[in-house]
Amino acid sequence: MKNKGKIVNDPVFGFINIPAGFIYDIIQHPFLQRLNRIRQLGLTSVVYPGAQHTRFHHSLGAMHLMTEAIMQLRAKGNTITQEEEDAVLACILLHDIGHGPFSHALEHTLIRNLNHEKISLMLMEEMNVAFNSQLDVAIQIFKNEYPKHFLHQLVSGQLDMDRLDYLRRDSFFTGVSEGNIGSARIIKMLNIHDDRLVVESKGIYSIENFLMARRLMYWQVYLHKTSLAAEKMLINILQRAKELAVGGDTLFASPALHFFLYRNVCGENFDKEALEHFSQLDDNDIWCALKVWASHPDFVLSRLSESLVNRQLFKIEISTQPVKKNRITSLKNIFAEKFNISKQEASYFIASDCISTNMYNEADDSIDIIYNTGEIKDISEASDMLNISLLSKNIKKYYCCFLRYSK
Repeated sequence: MKNKGKIVNDPVFGFINIPAGFIYDIIQHPFLQRLNRIRQLGLTSVVYPGAQHTRFHHSLGAMHLMTEAIMQLRAKGNTITQEEEDAVLACILLHDIGHGPFSHALEHTLIRNLNHEKISLMLMEEMNVAFNSQLDVAIQIFKNEYPKHFLHQLVSGQLDMDRLDYLRRDSFFTGVSEGNIGSARIIKMLNIHDDRLVVESKGIYSIENFLMARRLMYWQVYLHKTSLAAEKMLINILQRAKELAVGGDTLFASPALHFFLYRNVCGENFDKEALEHFSQLDDNDIWCALKVWASHPDFVLSRLSESLVNRQLFKIEISTQPVKKNRITSLKNIFAEKFNISKQEASYFIASDCISTNMYNEADDSIDIIYNTGEIKDISEASDMLNISLLSKNIKKYYCCFLRYSK
């Protein structure tokens, strides 16, 4: 019996229609439903308490924007078949299924040399078997192997529906109004020229606002120093747990988390068994483990876990210059002496790294503006406010974070 369509009341876009049949079945699949248990912004709620929305919310929002984009492109005379519409909707729904809980923390610790895009593809291929190859075209679009390349741009490009949703959604739930872009206006200005997405010249100001909003959201939300400190704490906790597990210690963990703690899983050996365990892993596995590890006999693991659970976060220092080695050495000595532990153990109470971002990289995927004459210019040429040196400027900051201590 064919499933009926559904309507979801989304706080960002209002009512979202979920088509009956194929798309509804994808949404109901356990791989996608897992995203209901993974927050979109990881530990960002330590700074913005409202940032509780999930990757599932984001996937539905991106699907809604994709539906709007397809409608606009068809209205301008571009041919998109029903099969292609279903495929690109499936593709945008599934583009994030390879994310684990606290994605970057996981990629640095439990699963090395394997990014979430590759895991997404593996999960899509696994689903494709169950769906009797109905995801063939969606997978081709995801891999940018489908003849109509603009469909891939709608999923993964400078103006993809992924970005248009997460900027609006993250702005809404964090309360950072600078990220509130005019997604509807941008979509209305989209067209296709020579199998590439272009933006009608009337939309230049919306694109300028989009690029500035993206930059502001990165520094105010995605790379906020307190969020970084919390993420580094989690990375150190998982690294310590992994070290203890390899050494033979017994650690509380769900079956899915246990698999990755007690095995050396990386891109080279990520097989079907690893994929099956990964598909069961979500935020709950990590938080539940942290609560139990807070009472573990190992001082490093328990102290860090208790601190993160109770929001006693690392202190963080930001600089335009790399962190000096003697600063790290000094902190190690302080913690080693204070807690009567080795310097190797003391290193878990410290983290340092650099962060960088730019608004726009023309080499990756340009934003092309089309004029009534048919002339096409890159946004860096078309804009009288933004030039390529400003757009592509790479800002780099260095930081050192460490457990707060009394002198």
